[in-house]
Amino acid sequence: MRDRIVIVAVLAVAWQVAGTWLGAEQVSSPLLVLTQLWAWLSGGVLLGHAGYTLLEALLGFAIGAVPGLLLPLALRRQPFLAAVLDPFIVLGYGLPKVAFIPLFIVWFGIGIWSKVALVASVSFFIVFFSTTEGVRAVDPRLVRMARIAGANERQVLRTVVLPAATPFIVQAVQVALPLSIGGAAIAELISSNRGLGYLIQSSAGNFEMTGALAGVVALTLIVAAANAAVTAAERRLMSWRPTGAAARAPGDPT
Repeated sequence: MRDRIVIVAVLAVAWQVAGTWLGAEQVSSPLLVLTQLWAWLSGGVLLGHAGYTLLEALLGFAIGAVPGLLLPLALRRQPFLAAVLDPFIVLGYGLPKVAFIPLFIVWFGIGIWSKVALVASVSFFIVFFSTTEGVRAVDPRLVRMARIAGANERQVLRTVVLPAATPFIVQAVQVALPLSIGGAAIAELISSNRGLGYLIQSSAGNFEMTGALAGVVALTLIVAAANAAVTAAERRLMSWRPTGAAARAPGDPT
């Protein structure tokens, strides 16, 4: 933790020196950016725009992640259907989602739902492929043992498959949630009158480097907070896993 603080401090000092040397119209400075953030915060501007971006991100994440989680679980017992759908899902994953923003605007308008659609399209594929990997990684011997013990399909899913796939699902959330926030901001850069992306675009369009960088810093802090929340949730969800020496089998010399 101390090393990270030192790195941040060094970067801040370098930024301040560069801002002093090149001028605020080129790279601004940390002090000016902090002043701008405080002005936005005290005036209610920052909370309003940040809340709008977070709403887009969370709605899109939920709409995309839920089917991305449920579909692999449903396809686990349908290998033929999974094989049929696989190339189409891979193709959808490979398509650049940003290119669909104009279409989303035509279909859903310039309001919140076009941004939500973009975020959902990003979140779905990340969660789907990670959950699929987790489902395929389940030890078939555990499934057979559960069935021998009399477990039905729902009990196998709840007691064997989901616990085994949980680390993969958590990893997907760790990747998809920050991308959802960034994706919402990117969509706002193209067409919006609210949100952090709008603040960045508006400031840059008026050649206000301090405002543009303040929006980027605010977005970065929100992503960092989201990462911290997901990490805390991961520790809680995965607290059952043995670590260190307890994780090694008895007699294991390693």
